[in-house]
Amino acid sequence: MIDFHDPVFIVVFSAVLAVVAFMYASVGHGGASGYLAMMALVGVPLLVMKPTALILNIFVAGISFIFFRQAQHFRWKLFYPFAITSIPAAFAGGMITINPTLYKQILGVFLLIAILRILGFFGKTDTDQNKQVNTSLALLIGLGIGFFSGMIGIGGGIILSPVILLLRWGNMKEAAAVSALFIWVNSASGALGFVLSGGEIPIEASYLIPAALIGGTFGAIYGSKRFSNVTLKYILSFVLFIAFIKLMTV
Repeated sequence: MIDFHDPVFIVVFSAVLAVVAFMYASVGHGGASGYLAMMALVGVPLLVMKPTALILNIFVAGISFIFFRQAQHFRWKLFYPFAITSIPAAFAGGMITINPTLYKQILGVFLLIAILRILGFFGKTDTDQNKQVNTSLALLIGLGIGFFSGMIGIGGGIILSPVILLLRWGNMKEAAAVSALFIWVNSASGALGFVLSGGEIPIEASYLIPAALIGGTFGAIYGSKRFSNVTLKYILSFVLFIAFIKLMTV
């Protein structure tokens, strides 16, 4: 078992986590899939992984949203249809404990989606010809993403962003801004459901919050000002791919 009380491990792990938070925040994400991948790679217990990822997500996604909103990329009409159904669904998902093997397989699928999204397999990441949001479809999408997000401990932004881009309901920066708030509300709802179902927030989470805050703040600043993340995205894709292989072969 990994010892989170080992100062050397905490310093090294926190440094890498700050880089992951930077990369995710720069594109409007909280970074839960990255944190979960890191924890899975070093053997962090499942009971620690989920709540820790949710707590870090709340901090990083919140910071990311603040900066993207200040840059005037946030659209309320694009956000609320997803949020209406995702918040209660994330709460319900957070109360569910699933088999560790199934957990890893579901997480692996979400990581693969993140990799494909980062590498541009969903087509163009920006468009000036947005379509009108289909409210009924957005409600249904929010329901599905919210439930699985709460269940496995992520905010759902890695799924929501490509959906918005694929359906051409918003451009890259708008998707980032909406995803950041979507991740925040789902993470908060999922964490609440986890606690009310008898779960406890591990002390390990508090050790990692400062690193997540530092990395997330700088990432949000650069991302909201159109900082180029091409190289960082390829590096992140490689890290997630290694984690994906590990999760799907265990």
